[in-house]
Formats: sequence, C-alpha cells, structure tokens
Amino acid sequence: MRMPGHWRPHQTILPSLAEMSSLFRLDSSSSSSDDDDELILSALHIAHTQYEGTSAPRWGGSVVGRQYIYRDRMSGAWRLFNDYFSDNPVYGPTFFRRRFRMGRSLFMRIVQAIEQHDDYFVQKRESNGRLGLSSLQKITAAYMMLSYGVPADFMDQYIRIGESTVIESLRRFVIGIIEVFGDEYLRSPNEQDTARLLAIGERRGFPGMLGSIDCMHWEWKNCPTAWQGQYTGHVHKPTIILEALASQDLWIWHAFFGLPGSHNDINVLHRSHLFGKLAEGEAPPVNYTINGHSYSMGYYLADGIYPKWATFVKSMKSPLGNKKKYFCQAQEAVRKDVERAFGVLQARFAIVRGPARFWDKATLRNIMIACIIMHNMIVEDERNEDEDFRYDGVGQLVRPSPREVRNRTREFHEFMQAHHEIRNVQTHSQLRDDLIEHLWSRHGDMY
Repeated sequence: MRMPGHWRPHQTILPSLAEMSSLFRLDSSSSSSDDDDELILSALHIAHTQYEGTSAPRWGGSVVGRQYIYRDRMSGAWRLFNDYFSDNPVYGPTFFRRRFRMGRSLFMRIVQAIEQHDDYFVQKRESNGRLGLSSLQKITAAYMMLSYGVPADFMDQYIRIGESTVIESLRRFVIGIIEVFGDEYLRSPNEQDTARLLAIGERRGFPGMLGSIDCMHWEWKNCPTAWQGQYTGHVHKPTIILEALASQDLWIWHAFFGLPGSHNDINVLHRSHLFGKLAEGEAPPVNYTINGHSYSMGYYLADGIYPKWATFVKSMKSPLGNKKKYFCQAQEAVRKDVERAFGVLQARFAIVRGPARFWDKATLRNIMIACIIMHNMIVEDERNEDEDFRYDGVGQLVRPSPREVRNRTREFHEFMQAHHEIRNVQTHSQLRDDLIEHLWSRHGDMY
C-alpha cells in the first residue's frame, strides 16, 4: 500500500522504449526500409530520454518515510528543562558548571538577552498547531557545539533538534552574542579599567604594564583549495591567526582575528588596530615613574619577535649578570598571562581548539569573537571580589558604560608625532633598563 506522502499529483506513467517502438511499428507501413526504422528508433530514444528526465520532477519538502523524522521535540524540551533549568533539577549547580563551563545564572542571562534580541529563538506555534523548538533547545544545542566542538547532529539524540536547525541556531547565536554583549565585554580599557590594570602591574613589579600580547593559530580544516597556499605557514596546515591582549585575570582586552596563517606576529601587528586609539589620542592617560624617569604610555609584555617599540617590553636572548637574569625570569613569568588565556579559552570552547569545519571566514570570525566575549563574561562572573578594583563601598559591582567619551580629533602632525613616539627605540631601551633596576631593587635579595 502506497503512503499518501509518496503520491505525486499529475504524474503520468511513461511506457518503455520497446513498447513505444512496437506500437509505432503496428501503425507504420510495411514497406519502410531498415534505414527509416533506425532513424525512427533513434528519435524515439532521444524523446524518451528527455521525457524521462523532465516529466516527473522531484517532490520537495519533508516527505513522510523518506526525509522527515518525528523527533518528539516536546519530550526533548521537557527533558532538558528538568535536567538543568527547573527549580529542582536532576543535575545541580556543580554538574551545570562542569558541563556548561559557566554558572546557571549567567547562562540564563545570555538566553534571555538572545531571545529578546532575535525573534528566531522565541518558541512559536507551527501551522499544524504544534509547538516548535524552545529557546533553551536552540541555544543549548548551539552552545554545546561551541563548548564541546561536536558535530551539528550530535545533540539530536538528547535535545531532539535537527542538523540544519542547529547550524542556523549557531550562526544566529554568535551574531547575537556579538551584537548584545560585544560593546561591554570586548571593549578597550577605559579609565577605570586602565587604573585597575596599572594597579595590578604595580603590584607584580611592572609599573605601567597593561597586559601581555601574543598570537594564536586556529586550524581551518575546510579551507578552500585555492586559498591553502596563503593560509599555510609554519604550522604546515591552513590556519587563521588571532592576536590577543590579556591581563592577569585572563580577561582578553583586544582581539584581532582573520589574517591568514602565513603571516607572523609582526605582520599581524602592523595590520591590527591595537594602537589606533593611542595614536588618535582617545586612549586613557597613563603616567608613571620608574627609576626617576617619567613615562606617558603604557606597555605590553611580548616575546622576542615583536619590534623594539616604546609600548613593548621584551626579554633578552643571553642575559649577563644577576639583574638581567632576574628581569628575564620575571618578564617571562608575567608574560604567560596571554598563553594561559589562550589555554583557558580553548578549554572552555573546544570548537576553537579543534579544526574549524565551516567554509566561510565570516562565520569563523563570529565564532571566535563570540567565544572571547563569553570567556570574558565567565571571567567577570567568577572574579574574586577581593582582587577586583571596580567595586564601590557597598560591595556592588560597578559596570563600566560601553560608551566612551571621544576627545578632540587630532591634527595630522599630532597623529604622526604620537605614531613616532609609539615606535621609539630609545624609549624602549630606556624603559627596559629602568625595569631591570626597579625589579632588582625590590627582589634583589633573592640572589
């Protein structure tokens, strides 16, 4: 018995080529020659082939028994809700933190914000009267792809959601994260943030330090063949580079992603916007004194490949003397903050640790930026209040405004002067010498 889903309206049954030729021979004259018969059979064969390819178009959409799968989505929604999001869940806060990499209050804050921002995640009723997928199902499936790096159809057996729906949810979810939380959690340091970073640097023996900088490569498995030459570097696989700046609490203050893997850290630096606001005069003022010398620009700890600029403090290849040896040990120890940030980012979001399987660079960029934003949200949510410099006297967290005050636009000669001050080699050498003496005066008794 044929199911109704298999019936195709206006479909005719096409006779075979042998039946058509036999019918034609009955009506034709017996005096026709063999050449005429061959021509007739050739014409019938061509007509039959064309008719067979166009007369029965494939029926699109979901067809019962062939493409449609009854997943019982409501049972998946209730199972997910009862396991993690009910008042008395099956798996408590410890299991939730372990499996979602963040607290339930923070995750629900993200769910509510994304649901208000994008109507796609709002649960709707279909034309047949059934309820569609809930926002928890779509967001949880997309988040599991980010945190575990699993395929799109992996969560189907538990959440009851199709592969194409998961991919669409992932694309919309990362865009929503960037649009809703990007201004706050991927901002440049404002005056409050700068004061906090300077206090942390002073406490660690590096006055004027704002963080450490480095680059990370993300392998691109599905890189188009025509692009693999420019995206392949020392890793010997197609990769995309992330330039990041992190502080001691692993907050990522700067993220520049998208350059091919054939570039090195210097090429990435020349194309990033790291010192854009500093050259334009929009960065918060930084003033400090080391060893009797005054400085007006903050600096970042970097490895040996970075240039000798006034805004970088690097280690030495062959330090001579106890002072320089101690400075190299202290610099290399503090500079590991950005390496730790990369490790924690990849541990929380396994999708940026494994090979990237999407084809377009825009989606990969949105995934990376969204993971960094959620990483910063987790850092803020789990930050120790005793080490936080942004709490008021009552103990409430003071959220900085994402809006920044724009200063007067600099003239061209002022911009060029600031540009040369950033790349001043003499200031770089003087700053490193002063830090060597400063660290030795603080902890020289260790030797």
